[in-house]
Amino acid sequence: MTINTMKSIRLITFLLMFFYWNTGYTKNMTIYDFSFEDIDGNSVYLNRFAGKPIFMVNTASRCGFTPQYENLQNLFMQYKNTDLTILAITSNSFNQEYSSNEDIKKICLVNYDIGFITSSPLSVKGDDAHGIFSWLVKEYGKSPKWNFYKYLFDRNGKLNSSWSSMTKPDNAKILSKINNLL
Repeated sequence: MTINTMKSIRLITFLLMFFYWNTGYTKNMTIYDFSFEDIDGNSVYLNRFAGKPIFMVNTASRCGFTPQYENLQNLFMQYKNTDLTILAITSNSFNQEYSSNEDIKKICLVNYDIGFITSSPLSVKGDDAHGIFSWLVKEYGKSPKWNFYKYLFDRNGKLNSSWSSMTKPDNAKILSKINNLL
């Protein structure tokens, strides 16, 4: 083989690997492939919820939609004896979240007495978005447009439905979808 042929083979191999990585990489991923740090600094590995539906909301403490924490807590209480997992992913991507976990906990616990899993602040958009949100964009074309965007994942860890900030977490449309998964 000539040097040019070997270079061509290497280039083709590299391009095929690059193409595979960038197109096939997320095809078999699920929500259960991710993890994050909770509000107390503990690692939350979502694979521990494999086979269970997950309802995830990106949240912020200083947003006009922040009172939806109450609706989210109501949802948590309504479904706490089922295998539905509720996740609040705090984020300052829209410049409405505190940077301190302690300040966020004050809002969540004092004002809303939440009992569901809450993350430390994560980026939900852009180049520095957490892997969950990069995957949602790449796999489903879904990116939160604002705080309190909602995602429901089925028992296979695939996105079932999503809703805008305007739809409250305990809305009948959401409850119907959750009940169909349970």
